[in-house]
Amino acid sequence: MDEFVIQTDRLTKRYKNVVAVDDLSMEIRRGRVYGLLGPNGSGKTTTMGLLLGLQAPTSGTFSLFGYNHGHRELLRRVGALVENSSFYPYLSGYQNLRYFQMTSGRGSEEELESLVDRVGLAGRGDDLFRTYSYGMKQRLGIALSLLGDPDLVFLDEPTNGLDPEGMIEVRELIKSLGDGSRTVLLSSHLLHEVEQVCDSVTIISKGRLIAQGEVSQLIATAGSEQIRIKTTDNSKALQLLSTPGWVEDISMDEDSLLITAPIERSAELTAALANAEVYVAEMVPIRKSLEEYFLEVTGSGNEGLQ
Repeated sequence: MDEFVIQTDRLTKRYKNVVAVDDLSMEIRRGRVYGLLGPNGSGKTTTMGLLLGLQAPTSGTFSLFGYNHGHRELLRRVGALVENSSFYPYLSGYQNLRYFQMTSGRGSEEELESLVDRVGLAGRGDDLFRTYSYGMKQRLGIALSLLGDPDLVFLDEPTNGLDPEGMIEVRELIKSLGDGSRTVLLSSHLLHEVEQVCDSVTIISKGRLIAQGEVSQLIATAGSEQIRIKTTDNSKALQLLSTPGWVEDISMDEDSLLITAPIERSAELTAALANAEVYVAEMVPIRKSLEEYFLEVTGSGNEGLQ
């Protein structure tokens, strides 16, 4: 269960004077939704293209499912949504899936209808592809990536072009895919999307590895958690909460206190105040975000990220 599905070792791709992927080494385990995060132009799509065999690396190596050689056969275990998926405009969505199912030999005709329904295209599968909105085309691309129930799924910016409701639906679908046996590699420049969907993440910038690890652990290193409270006596609460060793810092503004302390200590904090007859009227935990971690490790702005 802990085997690596993807491993890269100093993977590099150069285009004349441009280095798109630069000495990239990463490891991805089975059964997770894994994020490949970086600004537009950071090398995410190129990295996926290398792993899918769409391009040849300039140097370095990679393996899929532990195998370095003959990976084209292994790609039968892989599904992918990449930029500019090649669907036929004069065929319906369903016919496009059927065509790719027949030519690739993956999956069965019986699963096509359920795939169309699963990605939110129920009732639109018989419409011509050329009539689809960009968001609908993205959904059909996700359906194609799931054809044949692959062990590894690559999704390149899967929520592009979707309305807010569609983004939520696709996020829930993606989360359900990393179910313990299947692995999903999701590339995105949307920090909040990755934080909501992914278990682990690799952050790249200008083709180079910046950080990798579980999202929760990376966020935990982005600085201390904070709690904002309003009480029946803020001045007394300020004095009381200046004593515990687990309170790193505390300050008071007009109507509340900002406490730098682990959020898991919230109940202990409330009890300490109640024992002194100071009662909490409002408590808001302030958790660090993946965006804050990204800004910390890159030491730069978040151009190209949202």
